[in-house]
Amino acid sequence: MERTTFCLLFYIRRTKLNRNGEAPIMMRITVNGVRVDASVKKTILPEFWSAAKGKALEKKREYKELNLYLDSIRLRIMKIQRELEIEEVSVSANSVLDRFQGKDAPVQRTLFEVFREHNDKCVQLSGTDMAPATVQRYETSLKHTRDFVWETYHKKDVLLDEVSRQFIEDYEFWLKTEKKCCHNTATKYLKNFKKIIRIALAKGWMKNDPFLEIRFSLDKVEPDFLEDSEIQKLISKEIDIPRLSQVRDIFVFCCFTGLAFSDIHGLRKEHIVEDSNGVRWIRKGRQKTKIMCNIPLMEILEKPRDFDPFGQTGFAHLWLQYDCPFKVLVLGVNFILPF
Repeated sequence: MERTTFCLLFYIRRTKLNRNGEAPIMMRITVNGVRVDASVKKTILPEFWSAAKGKALEKKREYKELNLYLDSIRLRIMKIQRELEIEEVSVSANSVLDRFQGKDAPVQRTLFEVFREHNDKCVQLSGTDMAPATVQRYETSLKHTRDFVWETYHKKDVLLDEVSRQFIEDYEFWLKTEKKCCHNTATKYLKNFKKIIRIALAKGWMKNDPFLEIRFSLDKVEPDFLEDSEIQKLISKEIDIPRLSQVRDIFVFCCFTGLAFSDIHGLRKEHIVEDSNGVRWIRKGRQKTKIMCNIPLMEILEKPRDFDPFGQTGFAHLWLQYDCPFKVLVLGVNFILPF
C-alpha cells in the first residue's frame, strides 16, 4: 500500500472577525500534500489563540473546555483516517472530511421498506418460482410484524439497526401471547422474518445479525388420522348448506386420493387420463415436491349434475372462497366424485 502522509492543524481566520471581534476557528486536513479546510463552528478572541500550539491559551475556563473540544475533533479525525485504511478506501483530505461531516454515510433503510420490496418481488414470482401460498405467507408475516412494532413500540416503521436480539425475543413472545400462535407456527413466522434480515445483512444495510446464535427447532407433532367409521360418518351425513357440502366433498376427495389441498387447487381436466383398460387416473405433479403421482379414480364415486369441478363451483373456485371452514366438515354429506 502506498505510504500516506497525514497532517491536522487548527488555526483562526483573523480577517473574518464577527461583531464581537472573535475569529472563527478552522481546521486543515492535509493528505499527501493536498489540503482541505473546514470550520469547527467555534470562535475565539485572537489574543487568546496560540498559533504555535494550534489551540487556545488556557487563561479562562471556557478556553480549557474549547481545547478539550478541539482534542475530541482531533481524535475523531485520526479514527476516521484509520477506519478508511482498514476499509482499504482511498484516503484523501476530502474523504476524511466527508466522513467527519457525515456526507458519505450510507442511507439508512427501514425494516418494512425492505420487507415490502421483498414481498413485491415474491408477487412477481408467484406461480413460477414461488407458490402463491408462500407469497401469502410472507404477506401475513409482514402484517404480523407491523402489528407487533405498532403495539410494542408505537411506531409505523423502525430502522434496520434497531432490530436487535431483544426485538426478536419480544416478537416471538408477542406471536405466542397476542396472536395465540403455537411454537411451530411462531417459529415459521420468525424464519420468514429472518430471511428479510439476511437480505439486509447481505446488502450491507445492517452491521449486526440479531439472529446470531439463535437456533430454530420445531416440536414434533403426531398427526391424527380419521378412522374408517369416521370417514363413513362424514360421507353419510347430509348437509343442507351447499357451500359446506362442496367443501366437505373436496375434503373427502383428498382423503381418498391422498392429495393435499394445494394439489386439489391446481387440478385440471388435462390431469385426468384413461389407460388402455378404460380406468381413469389422476396424473399430476405434486405442488410441493414436483414428484409425479398416479392415482386411480375409485368406482364408489358418483358424478353429480350440479357440480362442475373446473367451473365457478369447482375446485379452484372453492379453494379461493372456502379455504377456512374445515371445522364444519364433521357435518358430512354423501361423497361425490366431481367428474
